[in-house]
Amino acid sequence: MSDLNTVSCIGSGSSCAADMDKEYVASTYNRFPVTITGGKGSVAYSSDGREYIDLGSGIAVNSFGFCDEQWAQAVEAQLRRVQHTSNLYYTEPCARLAEGLCIRTGMKKVFFANSGAEANEGAIKAARKYSHDKYGDGRSTIITMKNSFHGRTIATLAATGQDSFHKDFGPFPAGFSYCEPDDPENFFELCRTETPAAVMFEVVQGEGGVKPLDREFIRAVCDYANNNDILVIVDEVQTGNGRTGALYGYMNYGIFPDIVTTAKGLGGGLPIGAVMLGEKVKGVFTPGTHGSTFGGNPIACAGALSILERIDDCLLCEVRKKSKYIFDSLSAVDGVLSVSGMGLMIGVETVKPVSQVISGCLERGLLVLSAKSRVRLLPALNIPYELLEKGINILKEVIST
Repeated sequence: MSDLNTVSCIGSGSSCAADMDKEYVASTYNRFPVTITGGKGSVAYSSDGREYIDLGSGIAVNSFGFCDEQWAQAVEAQLRRVQHTSNLYYTEPCARLAEGLCIRTGMKKVFFANSGAEANEGAIKAARKYSHDKYGDGRSTIITMKNSFHGRTIATLAATGQDSFHKDFGPFPAGFSYCEPDDPENFFELCRTETPAAVMFEVVQGEGGVKPLDREFIRAVCDYANNNDILVIVDEVQTGNGRTGALYGYMNYGIFPDIVTTAKGLGGGLPIGAVMLGEKVKGVFTPGTHGSTFGGNPIACAGALSILERIDDCLLCEVRKKSKYIFDSLSAVDGVLSVSGMGLMIGVETVKPVSQVISGCLERGLLVLSAKSRVRLLPALNIPYELLEKGINILKEVIST
């Protein structure tokens, strides 16, 4: 049991929180030397009284920034009704969120989980069950892209197409093959040799360096898959919920997947994942074939519904305008080698090491992220222009000096 001195230490300063974290929290993160104690919109407050412009939004989670009023009101109202009940009963927030997602995407059913990794696990299960139900054994491979990232569970690590993730935790489950991004011939060859159940990809490889896949490649993959009853799974964990300037990233490509997964920005700050199932697979899950204790939690769903209802055409137009501003502003800066991404999911390749850029931004009151060797920008979808401009000017200064 904690003593009074330990309890009173909480909130007394950044060093106290950092010391306790190092003592008691598993060492899975290289944290920045900042203790966030509060925030509003796109401004974060630290324990030492500093303010930071936030261009990371919790890695694309805080879609409308810190402590968004509408989201908080929706969450609080549900909190005072029912905070949780098992999935043996109906709840209105779960049903309404599923309806909203289906109406906005054309999907037919939704399974709710707690994270992006769980959503991707659900998609893999759905694809394999569909294939097994229809074709029997021997048609279970999931083709993913090299440089992809699909989660940190054992199966989603196996699905991730990066060798650096395929160590330490083996043996990994079989049944995944990796295609060279933007190489349709490689995909066709894998289909001939692997007899796959599905192909899964991110339209923008986020953790892989904020790299969009080529439009013609995606169309070729989807056309081949549709003609050969290979399910198309699009991982929208990071690209979804307005992040790319469309409600979901695949909508920028003119395709219609069989399964779409999402998480992060859907919850607005609470954990939620979703597996959206299209016409082919809408009946693949039956009672007992899949489940989640917390999936469809009414509080998380109430908050997510508040987020989804406000991602409208006007907001998406603003996302695209802000994206163009960032691309135009950074592309001409000395010290910038390239700018990649889509919408407000942007990677900046710099001459300076990315760690040096992040440290320089922190010193000047700006929070940015990294993705491999790139500075990664994931601002709130509704970040005010004046804050965005101020933040980008700080970033430009750090990069060019």
